[in-house]
Amino acid sequence: MTIRIGTSERDGTFFSQGCALAAVLAQADPPVPATVMESNSASIENAQRLDLGEIDFGFMASNWIGRAKNGEPPFPHPIDLAMVAPMNAGPLFFVTLARSPIRSMADLRGRRIALGKRTSGMVQHAHVIFDVLDLDFTDFTPVYLDFADGAQALAAGEVDVQFQCPIPNKVMTDLAGRVALRVLPYAPAQLEAVTGAVPYYRRCVMRRDAIAGLDADVEQVAVVNVLVTHARVPEATVRAVADAVIAGSDELGRRNSLFAGLKDLFEPLRAHGATALAFGGVPPHPGAVAAFRDAGLLT
Repeated sequence: MTIRIGTSERDGTFFSQGCALAAVLAQADPPVPATVMESNSASIENAQRLDLGEIDFGFMASNWIGRAKNGEPPFPHPIDLAMVAPMNAGPLFFVTLARSPIRSMADLRGRRIALGKRTSGMVQHAHVIFDVLDLDFTDFTPVYLDFADGAQALAAGEVDVQFQCPIPNKVMTDLAGRVALRVLPYAPAQLEAVTGAVPYYRRCVMRRDAIAGLDADVEQVAVVNVLVTHARVPEATVRAVADAVIAGSDELGRRNSLFAGLKDLFEPLRAHGATALAFGGVPPHPGAVAAFRDAGLLT
């Protein structure tokens, strides 16, 4: 049986991660044949296609999982998702032109900010982050453009700031190659407030030179992206995939730098048990739990 993995549009980071995952699954013992399927709206579409049985596994940002489980908008009814494994912690960051007077998150009031498509996960992230920081959408001008159009608007001076995620991504790399950029830092108290208030966020460090113009390490908010499945998918299938992810974590990192640090995302299992990966109240699939035990991550 060939499993079907829902990802993102071809230029999206989930698609590139899905290709690396399919390659590692093909090398597993025994091999797990997999096909990578594009998705126009990534997390949302992947949850819906899991519900319809059109795919077996899907990449999702963890902020969408609880909404899908509970049938909250944009999901018309509850979807019986189950966790398989973390994939990466992707920084959510705001970028401006290096010549801009905007120096930090405190300078966003009154600015034009490209957030993503109106129905995108990026806009949801912006609402969550700004709510914690006591910044209302009326305090700035939200501009609803996808990543590529938002980057073009920033380069052309049509917006002041763009909300980006994660790195590396093709749009960000291309933008940094065309114009000099600045990544906006959080004040320590702001970063603590956001990560303390939102369970699916983590602190992460964007390393110096991760993109052109980033001349120092900068701490950012990161969302945990995950691989999910449907509760009806057989335990043996899920166990084989989770086993391959755990055993192949180093190889995944070699194939795609988005997987760097993957091993660290499994470590909370040792201290907190399977609930450590139950983002949005969605528990790990029994097949994934068996794989965690096989790897010594759970007692």
